[in-house]
Amino acid sequence: MQDQTPSNSGRDEGHPQPTGQPPEAVEQTEARAPQSDRVLSRRRFLSAAASGAAAAALAACGRSRPTPTASPLLPTPTSTPVAGSSLPGLATPGEYQLFLPQVNNAGGIGSALVPEPTLTPTPAKPTPTPPPPPTPTPVATPFPPGPPSKLGLFVGRNHPQIFELLETRAVTVVKTLELDANFAAQIKQTSPRTLLIGRIDLPQISLGDLDPVGAARSFVEQVLPYADDPARRQHFDGWEAYNEPVASNADEMKRLADFEAERTRLLGDRGLRSVVGNFGTGQPPLDLWEPFLPAVQAAKEYNGWLGLHEYSAPTIYYLTTRENQGRYPGVGPGDTGWLTLRYRQVYDQILLPRGLGIPLIFTELGVDGLVTERPGPPDARGWQHFQQYWGENGYGIWGPGAYVEQLVWYDEAMRQNDYVVGGCIYALAASSGWESYDILGPAAAVLQQYLSVHAPV
Repeated sequence: MQDQTPSNSGRDEGHPQPTGQPPEAVEQTEARAPQSDRVLSRRRFLSAAASGAAAAALAACGRSRPTPTASPLLPTPTSTPVAGSSLPGLATPGEYQLFLPQVNNAGGIGSALVPEPTLTPTPAKPTPTPPPPPTPTPVATPFPPGPPSKLGLFVGRNHPQIFELLETRAVTVVKTLELDANFAAQIKQTSPRTLLIGRIDLPQISLGDLDPVGAARSFVEQVLPYADDPARRQHFDGWEAYNEPVASNADEMKRLADFEAERTRLLGDRGLRSVVGNFGTGQPPLDLWEPFLPAVQAAKEYNGWLGLHEYSAPTIYYLTTRENQGRYPGVGPGDTGWLTLRYRQVYDQILLPRGLGIPLIFTELGVDGLVTERPGPPDARGWQHFQQYWGENGYGIWGPGAYVEQLVWYDEAMRQNDYVVGGCIYALAASSGWESYDILGPAAAVLQQYLSVHAPV
């Protein structure tokens, strides 16, 4: 990400951040600024979280926030399972080995040569300089086999490593703004069961004066040249509308719901599926879900999905009930949070009691430093900027492996909820300006090994 407004061709323009109001740490949201003025808009997020709202939020989650304590940089794995843990594939101590490099200084240091003493003094021979120890080469310990993964990818552009991951046949869903028909065809040829979600480039929606029906018709006119094109239609499984809409009150949320419901019906009547919502992390406030329910109902009727984004930082565990519980904190069905795992509050408190537990896709997820009032380096953005912090605080000295471990934790959480279809890691082959979020390279290689042993049978 650069300190300028990025285009909408890669990362989803930056993300508006809620400002906390008790009892939720993340329940109110500033309106998104005009594109020309938006710089690092996710950094507005937790402006009050650390000053009482976050504590109240965590109190609502049933636990307080202890002061973090650093754990050893290379904890010794144990083969003894954690008491009370029976969930398969849990990222907990004892149920899998370290998936970070075992650093060894092989070869040692050579002995200095010492001349034998003589009766006649002679000039001392210089002592050879011992060779330096070799530079340790990271070697990741393989993940053991486990149940099918629900991890997916947000893809910014075509890149060969995308298909190396798809060849595992374990990538559940791909979301992309790259709408090239040949690219879409290659994705499906490589991994036929992977869902493919598309989104066209749109300006941010203004809800205060929105005409829902007119806006829905306008959107359909813009998306149909792609969605209804025979070369693409056979490969794309669903379509988003606006990215991370922000409703500041019930009236605006009702307008958004009416828009999403109408465009879902218009596309559904043509046999095209929709992903509704696509709210940013910590959005919307729980009390604004009620006026959005007509959109969820329409998605249910037309076999669509709900889309959400979930990020946190400095780790993916921050502001969950597993915060500050170490490098392998584990996760259970009862855990929840205000950024990541927030979706469980939405389903348990709102959607499931109303019979609206429609399939859920996280169209973005990961570690994102643009949440504010958080621990860690203040200017950090994507996961790459947190590698030193993780090493210094016991989350792993090799950043790519440490990040995949956190994603594996989130994968286990998703597997515990049947209504979750999958979640797209942001990002693989990110667009210019969002490189610090990119998992291309070693992180994708570690992820590939994990997916290779967590593929459907």
